[in-house]
Amino acid sequence: MSYKMIVLDMDDTLLTDNHTISDATKKALMLVQENGVKVVLASGRPTYAIEDAAEELRLAEYGSFILSFNGAKITNCKTKEELFSSTLPPETVHDLYDLSQRENVWIHTYMEDEIITQQNNPFTEIEADITGLPIKTVSDFKQTVSSPVVKVLMVKEEEHLKVVEAKLQQELAEHLSVMRSKPFFLEFTELGVTKGTSLAILIEKLGITREEVIAIGDSYNDVAMIEFAGLGVAMGNAPDDVKALANYVTDTNNNDGVAKVIHTFILDPVTTKLV
Repeated sequence: MSYKMIVLDMDDTLLTDNHTISDATKKALMLVQENGVKVVLASGRPTYAIEDAAEELRLAEYGSFILSFNGAKITNCKTKEELFSSTLPPETVHDLYDLSQRENVWIHTYMEDEIITQQNNPFTEIEADITGLPIKTVSDFKQTVSSPVVKVLMVKEEEHLKVVEAKLQQELAEHLSVMRSKPFFLEFTELGVTKGTSLAILIEKLGITREEVIAIGDSYNDVAMIEFAGLGVAMGNAPDDVKALANYVTDTNNNDGVAKVIHTFILDPVTTKLV
């Protein structure tokens, strides 16, 4: 199969645990781009927090795209045009705040490239470290969120959040997309908005078929794109239930798992040429 696009989750997939792209992975990604394969970054991160990696991989030069906020935005790296955007109305965010209080979890969202929270906590600090966005602690979350936002996160220790996830997925099944991006991050976007649906929109615009796409990820918010792509790949560090849904399991993010997929399915591992 001749693949025309590789779609990559960022944290724990493209990036090593120290938030960098390994030399081997970068070299492989640059080589396939030079030969016409699109490299797309698909992350739960805000757009701003993906741009450095996009610049490092020269996505603008190669005319590629960012799927941010779990697919709630599609951005053309070269023109900065938003090809797709989805938001949650303030009323929905306020309802989620009430649910967070009921379920004893913390909540945050994003406004004007800031993380908005009513109570700073260790997990919001983790998000700030990952994204590079400042935290704005507000006295009244609901009053502050008076205009639409792209997504909302509830955060807490893994064991507690797993229980909350199961409960809210059932309770909100007809209203919102609910998924975990990390063990301690539970994400909420508009109903039907996932990395998979966003990817479907993008490839239709580009005239690429799903069979020509490789999607690689490690977590539950990657499942939709892993199942949608012609070749869905789970990282070696993914949970076992995510691996079970993939067509192929590669090595870990710290051991060049992305590069190994590229060499196995796109590049000749001996000559390093397209196959």
